Amino acid sequence: VIITSLTISAILVFFIVPLTIVFFIYLTNLLLLIHQRNNEVKADPLSDVWDSARKTIATFWDTYARIWHGYELHGVENLPEGPGILVYYHGAIPIDYLYFLSRLFLWKKRLCLSVADHFVFRLPGLKLLLRVTGVMPGTREECLAALKKGYLVSISPGGVREALFSDESYQLMWGNRKGFAQVALDAKVPIIPMYTQNVREGYRMFKERRCFRQLYESTRLPFTPPYGGLPVKFRTYIGKPIPYDPNITTEELVEKVCKGKFLFSLQTKTAVQALISKHQTIPGSIWKALLERFDKRRK
Repeated sequence: VIITSLTISAILVFFIVPLTIVFFIYLTNLLLLIHQRNNEVKADPLSDVWDSARKTIATFWDTYARIWHGYELHGVENLPEGPGILVYYHGAIPIDYLYFLSRLFLWKKRLCLSVADHFVFRLPGLKLLLRVTGVMPGTREECLAALKKGYLVSISPGGVREALFSDESYQLMWGNRKGFAQVALDAKVPIIPMYTQNVREGYRMFKERRCFRQLYESTRLPFTPPYGGLPVKFRTYIGKPIPYDPNITTEELVEKVCKGKFLFSLQTKTAVQALISKHQTIPGSIWKALLERFDKRRK
């Protein structure tokens, strides 16, 4: 009985917070459905008619972010007034990205459209939430249309693979993905790198196993569950934009983002990997991430 009780307790400790987040996400969708029905809202989910509902959702998640992770957002001034493509590192759970979306809407009343993996759209009961928050499959045509309308569009080139198989070393797992760079060139918009400090210390995946990797590569479904949910410090950093250059090729632009090198004010600056190197202890440390909640000097 004691062993069983300890085992159950350990499981709850490891998985209770991720499961709570899933519950809150479905509760959010339910509240949107109630709002839609009570107010007989039939407008486009991206229209201003839904702004009051979006503000309520953003306030809830921003409050959660402040309480549980002491969340901070830095570098908002680096976002262009018009369209652009945000490129970010994908944690085991992209809860930090949800925090970013919420605070951006509260601070700037800007809606950033999000490119998500196809499996997200197979999840039952989230259709309205995905539409109201601007989550899309992210075809080239959809991204170009959104950018032409003036939206920010975000994408994690590593996607689910990075979420599942990256670890406390914070290795980027972009592979040969370069579609985002081609879209940036076609739309003539800048790319803005973004990274959240300690995101892997907050939520982790079990160590990569060959069977798990083969299962994902054959199905493209995330079978490995995340665990953790510790109240470590989260800080999202938005880097300097990589400006549109009509003379650059897709391969060169991808290289600049992946390796973190681009020309800005006649100096070599850094992008996603450099944000990680600058703001993240490698390998990540849960204890240090927890102690940073009390480090006032970093604010």
